[in-house]
Amino acid sequence: MKRVWKISDAAQAELLNLHRHTSSKPKTPPPPLLLPFFAATNSSSNRAFKRNLCVHTPQIDRFSRIIGLFNEFIASPYARVREDLTRKLLPLTNELLQNIDDLGSVFRVLDEKGLTLFRSHKNGIAFVELLDQLGSSSPHFALQVLNWRRNQAEFGTPMTSEEYAKGIRIAGRSKNVDLAVELFAEATNKRFKTVSIYNALMGAYMCNGHADKCQSLFQDLKNEANIRPSIVTYNILISVLGRLALVDSMDAAFQEMKDLNLSPNVTTYNNLIEGYVTGWIWDSMEKTFQMMKAGPVKPDINTYLKMLRGYAYSGNLDQMEQIYELIKHHVDNKEIRLIRAMICAYCKNSVTDRVGKIVALLKLIPEKEYRPWLNVLLIRVYAEENQLEEMEKSINEAFEHNTAVITNRVMRSIVAGYFRSDAVDKLAEFIRRAECAGWRICRSPYHCKMVMYASQKRLEEMESVLNELSNHSMNRTKKTLFIMYTAYSMYGQRRKVELIMGLMCKYGYEMPLEALPS
Repeated sequence: MKRVWKISDAAQAELLNLHRHTSSKPKTPPPPLLLPFFAATNSSSNRAFKRNLCVHTPQIDRFSRIIGLFNEFIASPYARVREDLTRKLLPLTNELLQNIDDLGSVFRVLDEKGLTLFRSHKNGIAFVELLDQLGSSSPHFALQVLNWRRNQAEFGTPMTSEEYAKGIRIAGRSKNVDLAVELFAEATNKRFKTVSIYNALMGAYMCNGHADKCQSLFQDLKNEANIRPSIVTYNILISVLGRLALVDSMDAAFQEMKDLNLSPNVTTYNNLIEGYVTGWIWDSMEKTFQMMKAGPVKPDINTYLKMLRGYAYSGNLDQMEQIYELIKHHVDNKEIRLIRAMICAYCKNSVTDRVGKIVALLKLIPEKEYRPWLNVLLIRVYAEENQLEEMEKSINEAFEHNTAVITNRVMRSIVAGYFRSDAVDKLAEFIRRAECAGWRICRSPYHCKMVMYASQKRLEEMESVLNELSNHSMNRTKKTLFIMYTAYSMYGQRRKVELIMGLMCKYGYEMPLEALPS
C-alpha cells in the first residue's frame, strides 16, 4: 500500500512542471488582480475594487508573467517543497552571483556546496530551481552553471529531462538557439523524448523568430508514438501563428487542441487575443475577451494589457480609457509601449481635450525613451489643434534628434498652423531649418509664405520667395502667379499686375475673371 500512495521524485518533478505551465480552476477565491473587471465605473463597490486592484497589482517579470495565476499550486504541498528548496538554494545562488566573474570559484562552490544537494533530489528539481534563480538575473551565467552540470553527468550523476528542458528554455532566452538544439539532441539521444523537451525547444524557436522550425518541430512531436502535445505545446503554436497574423491557422490549431480534449487556460486565450490584435481582427478579439469574462477562465492582468493595446490600435477610445482606468497603476509604472500606443490613438482620432490627455501621458515617458515616429505625430496634432508653442517645441526636438519629416501631410499641417497664427517670420525660420535638416520640402510652405507676406504688404519679401523656389528647382505654377496677381491687385500696382497677366498668357493659364474686360 505504501507503494500505491508514495509519489516518486519523477512524479513530483512532472507535477511541478505541470503547475508551472498549466492552470486549473482555483479552489480558493483568486486575488483581487484576477477577479473579473466590471464595466460599470460609477458604483461605490466598483470604485473600491479599482482601488484594491491598484494596491495589489504585483511586480510582473517579463519572462514569468503567468506564475501568479496558479493559486492552487501555491496552496499545494508541492509549493511547500519548492519553497523549502528556494530557501535552501538562496545562499548558494547569492554566493555564485558574487563570483560571477570567476568561473573557477563558481565551479568550486558548486562542487563543495551544490553537488550533495543536487544528488539528494534525483528528479532534478533542486538544480532546476537553481537555474530559475540564476536565470532571472543572468541567463548567460545560468548557462555556465548548466555546463558544469553537464560535466557532472559524465561522472555518474545523469541529468534529468526537466534539467534539459530548463536548460533549453534558458538557452532560448539567451538567444543561443544552437545550444538549445544541442541540448535537445543530447536529451533525445539519452531517450529523454518528453513533451516538456519538445515544448522547451519550440519555445526557444518562438522567442528567436524561427517560426518555421517551431512548426516543423510541432509536426515531429505529433508523429511521435508515445507522447502527445500538451496545452503548453498548443499555447506556443498559437502564439507563433498569431505573431505571423496567420489567424485562420491559429483558429485551426485552437480547434485541434479542443478536439484533443485539452482545456484552454488563460495563456491560451491571451495568445489568441494577441493574434487577433496582430491581425487587426477586432470582432474576434472582443468575442474572445467577452467569452473569458463569462466563462471559467477569467481574464488576468496580461489579458487587459492586450485588450488595451487592441482598443488603442483600433481607435476604440471609450473602451481603451475604461481598461486604462482599471489597470492604470500597472501601465503607468511598467508599460511605456502601451502608453505610446494610447498617445498614438489620441493623435489619430478626434476626442475632447485630446491634447491634455496626450500631455498627461507624455509625462509618464522618460526622456531617454525618445521615438521619432511619436515626435512627428505630436507635431501634426499640435499643429491641427493650433497649439503653436507646443508644435514648435516638438519641431525643435525633432531637429535636435535629427528626425526628418518626409510626409507632405505633416508639412502641410505645420504650415497651416503657422498660417492660422499669422506667424510668417516663424514660418520663414522653420522653412530655413527644414531645408538644412533635409525635411521634405514642397511648394506649399513657399506659397503660404508668399500669401502671408502679401497680407502684411511685404511685397519685396514675397518676391524673394521666387528665388527660393528656383533654388529648389521648383517652377512657378498657376498658383504662384495667382498669389502675386492678387497681391499686386490688392495694393494697386497696375504695371506688375499686367506683367503677371502676360506670364499667365505665356504659360497658357486661365486668366482671373476680374482681369478680363467687361
